[in-house]
Amino acid sequence: MTMMEKMIEGMPLGFRRQLLNSRDAFDIARRVRNPKVLTSMAGSVGRGLILKSNKQGEPVDVPAAHSAHFDFEYRSDYPEMYELYRRALENQWNGDTSLDWSIDVDPENPNTAVLPMELVPLEGLAENGIKLNRKEQIDFTYSFASWLLSQFLHGEQGALYASAQVTESVHWIDGKFYGSTQVIDEGRHVEVFFRYIETKLGGKLYQCNDNLYVILDALLRDSRWDMKFLGMQIMVEGLALGAFSQMYSATREPLLANMLKYVIQDEARHVHYGVLALKRHFAEISEKERQEREDWAFEVALLMKNRFLAHEMYEEWFEHRMSRRKWDHVIHNSAFMSNFSKLMFKRLIPNLEYIGILSPRIQKHYAAAGLMEFAGGKNASQLSGDDLINDLAA
Repeated sequence: MTMMEKMIEGMPLGFRRQLLNSRDAFDIARRVRNPKVLTSMAGSVGRGLILKSNKQGEPVDVPAAHSAHFDFEYRSDYPEMYELYRRALENQWNGDTSLDWSIDVDPENPNTAVLPMELVPLEGLAENGIKLNRKEQIDFTYSFASWLLSQFLHGEQGALYASAQVTESVHWIDGKFYGSTQVIDEGRHVEVFFRYIETKLGGKLYQCNDNLYVILDALLRDSRWDMKFLGMQIMVEGLALGAFSQMYSATREPLLANMLKYVIQDEARHVHYGVLALKRHFAEISEKERQEREDWAFEVALLMKNRFLAHEMYEEWFEHRMSRRKWDHVIHNSAFMSNFSKLMFKRLIPNLEYIGILSPRIQKHYAAAGLMEFAGGKNASQLSGDDLINDLAA
């Protein structure tokens, strides 16, 4: 431990937390190379990492500044998107009747574990001097599952608002038709994730992760429709698709598995919608505009990667027992988070490549972050929800 780290650990808890959060914000600002990206993200970083607008115990109003695009001719203008709309209509499901809510969820039954205990970083904690007894291990695993599902819920609420904004602002009438189905999908996802946490996990709802809030705040405030598409349809939804897939593969709890199966099939369409819209649009923008979106997507990818460091779990369980630096190391090196990250970026990187914002200029930065191994894979236009489920079962 360096002298600086020893000084930080010796500070009063509240001041230490504030200093570490400010350092995180500074690290983001120092890393961003594109001045326009830095300017567009600065306010959101300040609100999420320093002011903690998402953790004040009060609803948050996020002002939006985008144009609603009216089309009074109503002519079909994107056949592939219209076909996606028809598919979405045919595959709607009901969160109340399509799922068996009578199933009992028992945190002490390993055969129906929401999150199997072997997947949480108990070994890494033990290596750092934190050994939990059996009861603590069960409680910690259950809390970790609650934290993960809480973040899924918060992301879906952001997706609900972003999909409504995109439906207003997208320029294709077929895109508006499809967007209306996504609004329904996202509302249903919010409903079922909250109901699961409330009725099956004892109502243990964690606050929105800071990195996730920064992203949601940034894309909801942005006035450009394509940035909303990029932020939500490609980044948040694309990475969520990987996260849901990992949870689906891991869980032994039948209600959650069935719920995630439905959600994954919806999300596959949402990301497909995004790549259809942005591939066509990005082919028509200037090189300077394309580079800005390329740089913005890279910074959001890193924020999403850090989203799963679970600092909310650290603060609840171990803030008095180990440094945040050690906790981050434990999480980064856990088998579960390693697989989590691989599945998330396996879905994201091919989509960035397909829509034209993975040029050789930015590839070196993804390579330095260990993410270029996923290039060349299938993008969302080549994968249905059933394809994704079958791939997980293989």
